[in-house]
Amino acid sequence: MRRMILQMLAIVLLITAGSYGQSLGDIARENRDKKAEDASTAPSKVITNQSLSKDPDANQGPNGAPPVASAAASSKDADHPAAHHLAEQYLADQRLTEQRLAQQRAAEQWKAQILAQKNRMATLQARIDQLHASIQSANGDVQSEGPYNRYQARQLERVAQIQQQLDAQKRKLDQMQDAARHAGMHTAVYDP
Repeated sequence: MRRMILQMLAIVLLITAGSYGQSLGDIARENRDKKAEDASTAPSKVITNQSLSKDPDANQGPNGAPPVASAAASSKDADHPAAHHLAEQYLADQRLTEQRLAQQRAAEQWKAQILAQKNRMATLQARIDQLHASIQSANGDVQSEGPYNRYQARQLERVAQIQQQLDAQKRKLDQMQDAARHAGMHTAVYDP
């Protein structure tokens, strides 16, 4: 009888333990739900188009200007070292771009000034050539010893004056080219 009572007690305990115990599926579901809750409470990282794009034109707004806020400033993780590195890299790229544009503008200004100077010199040289031609046509021949009349004498005086102006303009051009060379400009800029 004892044996029978023990057997019945064991059966009752097994049934009771089976009815209150969890199945393997229930345990897996609880673990999955717990992981989902942990993931939802973890801080999320904000990814913007600026942080993904490597295209230099992608960092510009609709009018060609850079956007007001950088990717790191708009991120919740702005205190993260990687965000600081991205912000520093963005600012370094901006400074480099601005420096290149400034150098390009300076080169264009030097080139424009030097070309304008060369045009002034060409105009003076053309005027000298024109005066020489008028002197020769008045004489009908190449002048050999000196002016034959006062007209030719005045023309020669004008030629001398213009020649002085041309020489002064040549010196000014040389100074401009030297200054452009010392400013680090390319040959195409100071000798167009």
